[in-house]
Amino acid sequence: MRASINRPPTPSAEEDRDKQPSLGEIINIKLVETGEKEKLMELLRERLAECGWRDEMKALCRAYARKKGRNNVTVDDLIHVITPKGRASVPDSVKAELLQRIRSFLMSTTLR
Repeated sequence: MRASINRPPTPSAEEDRDKQPSLGEIINIKLVETGEKEKLMELLRERLAECGWRDEMKALCRAYARKKGRNNVTVDDLIHVITPKGRASVPDSVKAELLQRIRSFLMSTTLR
């Protein structure tokens, strides 16, 4: 493996050939191949906008930028500060709906 200071090690071609995809990777591949992942992402965007989550995150970003000074804030700073708050504040109803849609997809699909 090759390593870098700024990113995780890159597996060599030989390591890639020998590695079997994990269940999560297989599910992700199926979601992408069928277009279901994009549908789920669109549903998530809609639900988060409907419940005001998106506006709440926008307000948190603006407040952080005002506090630190507009010219002293980078996108990486915002991501680092806002991501934990954003993940924690996603409504349980939205999580449950997405989980149900994923389960339904898995029940209707063979993963091979």
